[in-house]
Amino acid sequence: MTFAFGIRSASRFFHNSKSTSLLHPLEFAGKCGGSNVRSKNCTTPSFNFHNYISTMANLKYLNQEEAVKIDQELFNEYRFSVDQLMELAGLSCSVAISKAYPLSDVAHPTILVVCGPGNNGGDGLVCARHLKLFGYQPTVFYPKRTKKELYENLVVQCQRMDIPFIDGLPDVTTINSTFGLCIDALFGFSFKPPIRPDFQEVVSKMQQMEVPLCSIDIPSGWDVEKGDTGIGLQPEMLVSLTAPKKCAMTFVGKHHYLGGRFVPPELEAKYSLNLPAYPGTEPCIKLPVLADQK
Repeated sequence: MTFAFGIRSASRFFHNSKSTSLLHPLEFAGKCGGSNVRSKNCTTPSFNFHNYISTMANLKYLNQEEAVKIDQELFNEYRFSVDQLMELAGLSCSVAISKAYPLSDVAHPTILVVCGPGNNGGDGLVCARHLKLFGYQPTVFYPKRTKKELYENLVVQCQRMDIPFIDGLPDVTTINSTFGLCIDALFGFSFKPPIRPDFQEVVSKMQQMEVPLCSIDIPSGWDVEKGDTGIGLQPEMLVSLTAPKKCAMTFVGKHHYLGGRFVPPELEAKYSLNLPAYPGTEPCIKLPVLADQK
């Protein structure tokens, strides 16, 4: 599924920033001599505004079956390993978070990372490690650890980076006073409601938090295609991975990014993903919040 997106829509989600990928597209072009930026006086990477708008208008939002198939083809046909994609996904999430919530702007550099038992939780562990390298102070809550070498290694890597793990999720008041941001890495696109009983209290506390919430790929508790059915989280930020899922069309937060810059061109063409061109060497790119355009 694609969604109409025009110049007026584009102007609403770009922000002035030292990062050229976040500039208002018209301002970006104007600073560097036109819509196709290749001026000798411009220090920013090439950016074609019209191509950007065209791409966003045709960007595909995946259903659950398509998301599963693409993942399987990456593993089986293109010979990516799980840990390889997890590293790239987690890195892109950490970079996106650092753009939306730079250290200079956050009240507390402490971040609570809530990880689930699957690949989404693994993405969260990788994200936590990179955020630590960026100067943030992550703390991980990982209640249902997966007893596989890949996940055990990710835990050790975090621990050797002096990232603390907590055995229980604090009460909401403590979370609000201690952390500046919470990362939701509980459930991925394979999730189907309802929420399992052993995660209901965790989700309930996360729903009551006042600190900004960032969800990785899918807001936990959401139906991958329909969005929130009344039991899910309401994040301020969403980082879609590989390609956005249909549920992202109902996202009403402030920041929507796309990460996971690893899709081979042949696979992109097969599924007509119409992915945007990532700027420069960036592992992520900001997307419009489509719910604002309806």
